Formats: sequence, structure tokens, C-alpha cells
Amino acid sequence: MTTGQPQPPRVRRNKRSDGGRNSETDRLLRTLLRRRKHQLSVEEVTVTPGPQVRRAVTAAALGNMMEWFDFGVYAYLAATMGKVFFPSSSPAAQLVSTFATFAAAFLVRPLGGLVFGPLGDRIGRQRVLAATMIMMAISTFAVGFLPGYDSIGFAAPLLLLLCRLVQGFSTGGEYAGATTYIAEYAPDKRRGFLGSWLDFGTFVGYALGSGLVTVLTAVLGTDGLESWGWRIPFMVAGPLGLIGLYMRMKLEETPAFKQEAEAARQEAENASSGDTPVEEARQSGKGRLKEIFTGHWEAVLICMGLVLLYNVTNYMVTSYLPTFMTETLGEDATTAQLLVLGTMVVVALTITTVGRTSDRWGRRPVFMASSVALVALAYPAFLLIRGGGILLPAFGCLILGLLLVCFAGTSASTLPALFPTHLRYGALSIAFNISVSLFGGTTPLVASALVASTGSHMIPAYYLMIAGVIGFIAAFFLHETAGKPLRGSGPMVETPEQARELVAHSRTEAGRQARDIWIRLRHPWSHHRDKQGDRDK
Repeated sequence: MTTGQPQPPRVRRNKRSDGGRNSETDRLLRTLLRRRKHQLSVEEVTVTPGPQVRRAVTAAALGNMMEWFDFGVYAYLAATMGKVFFPSSSPAAQLVSTFATFAAAFLVRPLGGLVFGPLGDRIGRQRVLAATMIMMAISTFAVGFLPGYDSIGFAAPLLLLLCRLVQGFSTGGEYAGATTYIAEYAPDKRRGFLGSWLDFGTFVGYALGSGLVTVLTAVLGTDGLESWGWRIPFMVAGPLGLIGLYMRMKLEETPAFKQEAEAARQEAENASSGDTPVEEARQSGKGRLKEIFTGHWEAVLICMGLVLLYNVTNYMVTSYLPTFMTETLGEDATTAQLLVLGTMVVVALTITTVGRTSDRWGRRPVFMASSVALVALAYPAFLLIRGGGILLPAFGCLILGLLLVCFAGTSASTLPALFPTHLRYGALSIAFNISVSLFGGTTPLVASALVASTGSHMIPAYYLMIAGVIGFIAAFFLHETAGKPLRGSGPMVETPEQARELVAHSRTEAGRQARDIWIRLRHPWSHHRDKQGDRDK
């Protein structure tokens, strides 16, 4: 040690008088150290075999694919649907009316989240996901059989609105339930990769829906599409829904929900006189809502900020951009559709890579970096889209697609980890759907109205930049969850060998921590000298 440094005072101990006290202190400290760190056991580690995980991911992603098949169809048919259901209006009014009907479905999504979310926490994720699939398939299929305005007048847009409201209500429990289901099945170290397959289904569904409309436009022409061709994509949703329903009915409940239900059952059995008033309040819907907004309000706000970031970008690219390029910029419809369709293909091909990257680097760095990139690149991207031709708009669409995939590939693994198991479905449904309804689903409507009123073609870029700022703030307060167990659940791995390795590593770490604490408590000046020596070096 360097000369001149203060030496720790020497304490002379009276062995005869302090021996009994030191022995008693030693025993007390050992007891505290044993209780300080609970050693992990093999029974506490959940093993989810690969085939079971793949089946869960496939069934959840298929439902999401069907939902976004409908969105892709509706976005690409916005101009056509306006002529069929709102023929007496001007082209601009038709477009706004169509997007208003599109946005109306999002206004009832929070109501669906309030119903399906807490219900999924009470009766299970699998049952609720099957119910939302049925409602979504029937309402989308029914749109294909609706008569137009020329047949029944004002009743036609009302029936379209009714179908969209049923779709929105069912969707209120769909995405949050699917993300919860996958997150509660996925091993901790692969949750980002496996969760990204859910949004892979999203963009595959969108690409299939928009691709089908593009083919129909090229084959039937504008007149054929307005006459009867617009019905075909909606009718395809019926068989897709039956396939998705069959797969979801075959699923088992998630391990996390089973453990939570078993713990609740044992608590009820051990109670001498049934549920206490506190427990009854916690199990009721009102009690769950109160707990969500009082005990987890920070997580709710972070969730809403991240959802706003993802969905404003998502709906700007997928739902508004095709119409913006054709109706506002005057581009050829087929060219615009192919550009956005190509962007969706790029997103689908890269999304699982982003999910795997978030497992390695963390969710928070991915969200923060991509938020900054959105603020910096949204304006140049729309300048390129306005450049005309094919090459410049293609680069602009590619930039927006690569920004979008950063949010899409990370959200499904990040959002469920914000909440504990016993209210995860409900809290995520409510926070997600409020944010989507207020900011995401209204993006096409607000953007088209602002462009029409201001005459500025750069309004969509400014809108994205604001979303990027809000998303960065939410990501800044996000706690890292990559590679960690979900709140309220134990560790999850793929094989029994991984479970044994995890337990062995946990015990080694527990022993090392207990040893360090013991040394610091019994020999505090030794710890002081070690730190002082490190500084001297």
C-alpha cells in the first residue's frame, strides 16, 4: 500500500469476554446469509419442450396473420370501398369516410380489452384466444356479403360499420392474448426470437391480403374490382379462420397460468374461512383494474408509449402509405401497392433476426436506437417517396420498413414482461388497446385529414418524428428483461439438461455471494484494504 495512506484502526479484542458474543453473532450471521439467497431447485425451473413451443407459437401467429390479412385488404381497398359504400361523396370525402370506418374499429378495442383481458387472467389464455378467433373470422367473412350503397342505401355503410366494430371488439383481446401466450411458453433466453414470430404472422398476413388485392386489381381492373372483386379477399377469411380456430382449440394452457391457478387454489384450500375480503377484491374484475392502475401505473405508461411508437409507424406504413401514394401523390395504384408490398416482404424476412438480436443485446437498446433513427430518418424517407418514379420511392419505403421491423421484432417479448402473471393479460390488453385506439388506428384518418386541410405532403413525416420522441422517452424508463424470467414466474428453459445447468450455476452464484457477504461482515477492514489496493493499482 502506498505510504501516506490512512491505516485502519486496530481493534484489540478481549477473547475471554467477547468469545461467547462472537460465537452467537457468527451463528446469527450464518442464518441470515442462508435466508438471504434462496437456492434454486430443479422443480422451480419450467421445461417447455421444443415441439410444444413451436405449436403454441404457430397457433398464436396464425390468428394474428388472419387479423392483419383483413387490415391489408382494407387498406389496399380503401379507395374502392369508399366508392362502393360512400358513392355520393367527393373522392377526398370518400377516403376520409372509409378511414373513419377503419378507425371506428379501434375505438371499441379498449372495450374488448376490458372484457377479454381480465377474463383471460381468470379462465385462461387458450379459451379467450379461441373466442376472439371465432368473432374475428365471422365478422371479416360477413363483410364479403354486404350489399353496396346502390342496393340498400344508407344501411350499407351502417352494416360495414357494425362488422368493423365486431372486428375491433374481438381484436381487443387478440394481440395482447397472443403475446402473453407466446411469452409464457418461450424459454427466457429465446423469448425475443420466438415472440418475433407473432409479428412475422402479422406482416405475412398483411402481405397476403395486400398481395391478393394487387393481383385482383391487375386481373379485374378498376371496374371489375368495384363491381364484385372486392368481396373475394374478405371471403377468403372464412377458411383461414376455421384453420386458426382448429389449431387454437388443440392448444394447452400456458405453464405460467397453470402455476398461478394452482397457487391460487392452494391458498383457497389453506384458508380456514374461504377468501379474505382482500383476496376477494383482488380476484374480482374491479379489484384487478384497481391493482393495474394503482400498483402498475408506471408499467402501463411505458407500455402505452412503446405501443404508440410501434403502431403509429405500423399503420402509417401499412394502412396509409398505399393511399397516400395514389390519392395524394398521384402514383399508379399497382406501382404503389407493389412498393408497400415489397416493404412488407422485407419486414417479414428480417423480423426474426431483430428478435434474436434483442435476446443478445437487450430490448431497451433496440428500442432506444430505433426511436432515434425514426426521428432522424422519417423526413428523408418521405422526401424520397415524393421523388417520383420507382427507385427513390422504393428507397423511402425501405427505410420506413427497416425502422418498423425494429419495433415489430421486439414488442411481443417486451410488453408481456412489464406485468406479473396474475394480471398480465388484462393489464397488457388495456394498456395496449388504449394506446392503439388513441394513436395507432387513428393514424390513417388523422394523417389524411391533416394532409387534406394543410396541403403539406410532409405531415406524415412530422407525425412519425413525434412518435419517435415519445417512444424514446418510454424506452428510457424501460427495465431490461432480456434473458430474465417473467414477473411472477420462475425460470423457463427448453431441456432438462438446461434446467440442471441453471440450478448448478444458481447455487454457485449463491455460494459466492454468501461468501463475499460473510467476509465483509466479519472482516470489514479487509474489504476496505482490497478496494484501497485496487485504487492504488
